[in-house]
Amino acid sequence: MRFRCPICGERDLREFTYAGVALERPAEDAGNAAWEAYVHLRDNPAGETRDLWQHSSGCGAWIVVTRDTRSHEVTSTELVGEAS
Repeated sequence: MRFRCPICGERDLREFTYAGVALERPAEDAGNAAWEAYVHLRDNPAGETRDLWQHSSGCGAWIVVTRDTRSHEVTSTELVGEAS
């Protein structure tokens, strides 16, 4: 599998380190249930996911990778600060 680093261009998957699902962080005052779900509960979807990866053997950038877990097709990569 290959990812396109927004800074370095297309690179082999082995240059990146997986860091988990890209989740929206709850507000500081969201309450215990929201924080427990954020920390402990994860879906295991068959289909599109948004994951955090670091280009650890390259520029070090953190990127959000949108991919399909069934086909491994990568549909987009964005720098974390620019992800929508």
